[in-house]
Amino acid sequence: MKAINKTLTLIILGAFLLTFIGCAKKVVKKAEPIPPPIGEVEKPPVETKPELSLRTIYFEFDRSNIRSRDATSLQSNAQILKDNPNNNIIIEGHCCPIGTSEYNMALGWRRANSARDYLVKLGISQNRLSTISYGEERLVTTVEAEFWKNRRCEFKVK
Repeated sequence: MKAINKTLTLIILGAFLLTFIGCAKKVVKKAEPIPPPIGEVEKPPVETKPELSLRTIYFEFDRSNIRSRDATSLQSNAQILKDNPNNNIIIEGHCCPIGTSEYNMALGWRRANSARDYLVKLGISQNRLSTISYGEERLVTTVEAEFWKNRRCEFKVK
């Protein structure tokens, strides 16, 4: 019986030693984040500029000077630009189809530059303004009675 007790004691002691001393500790790994599925890469939010409602101004036939009623529109546009100092503007000069293409292209430039100069006088930095002429290339209407709608400057955010 003594031999059985010794053997039993040794087995229990061996099991105890293996359990608490000899066995390696279990390592728990932290879960790694699951990447998005292929083709669905997370994109950072895109910073968008606010939509600006800038008024179009109009011109008399064969003229590039700012009319008094359009000066009010330019003052409104200037205030919007002052309130949004990070926006740059393209001033587009347009003409009706009366006259040659070359003449209308030059007239469109004069109109756009006239509007730019007026905004500069109102305190808008010239560095924020650029001009382009489309002449008669981008007509609003081809109805002769409405040609006045083509004689304009539009203001677009860059």
